Amino acid sequence: MPNEILVSLDLPDFTKLRSGKVREVFDLGETLLFVATDRLSAFDVILPDPIPDKGAVLNQISAFWFERFSSIRNHLITDDFAQFPAKLRPHERQLAGRSMIVRKTNPLPVECVVRGYLAGSGWKDYQATGVVCGHQLAAGLQLGSELPEPIFAPSTKNEAGHDLNIDWGECCAMIGEANAERVRELSIQVYREGQAHAASCGIIVADTKFEFGLTNGAELILIDECLTPDSSRFWPADSYALGSSPPSFDKQFVRDYLETLDWNKTYPGPSLPNDVIEKTSTKYREAFRRLTGTNLAQP
Repeated sequence: MPNEILVSLDLPDFTKLRSGKVREVFDLGETLLFVATDRLSAFDVILPDPIPDKGAVLNQISAFWFERFSSIRNHLITDDFAQFPAKLRPHERQLAGRSMIVRKTNPLPVECVVRGYLAGSGWKDYQATGVVCGHQLAAGLQLGSELPEPIFAPSTKNEAGHDLNIDWGECCAMIGEANAERVRELSIQVYREGQAHAASCGIIVADTKFEFGLTNGAELILIDECLTPDSSRFWPADSYALGSSPPSFDKQFVRDYLETLDWNKTYPGPSLPNDVIEKTSTKYREAFRRLTGTNLAQP
């Protein structure tokens, strides 16, 4: 039975700091409450139809990775509702399974994208110029080609509109060279470790993106989400073939449907047919099951 669908949330007695494309963020004083809704954004537009269980998948799979990468400092304090403050207990139905309490940070204003394969906007840039975010790639690569080494391909971070790819110089100018070098190192490290685990589960992580923030003590830590179907391109290894985009375990399925429509990729987004909603929900749950080896926890 799916978790109850959640599109938006307000909590009496708690200040909502922001409502992003997917997450609602509340101030708990010394910490933050992150709540993953079932909203789905595609081409940076929030679509009108929620995806059942999506928020629970994003929350629980992020917690899985944060705990797995415990040697890399991250913002997770707990995703166990039993350990939440007593004032949140009346909201168990909305929060259990889809929320976590995290450390406060000052987020860096870049998306830390790592690409291991040519796909998405990286493929489009390569077709046009042979260059992806400042990386000159060899000629003759195809859609889906594995790159010799994962590349760090940062972009701007924009809650309201389209993220834009930037090169290394622009990244350094935005967050400082020392921070840029550190997030590049950490991003590639987490990608490689996640890629290795996913491969053992029959999943190729074609690309992914991370976010980092600075604590009040100026410590750089991994924040937001980690290797989720929203932030990553997950391909089933048994369907991988050069020159095509495999049927992925992520929202690429929705993007592919939207590409068939006469839609200019600006607000408002079109409604999704029931079969697209159901198949997307199934893909998210299957990614979770394969990667974690468990079924999605229900409230």
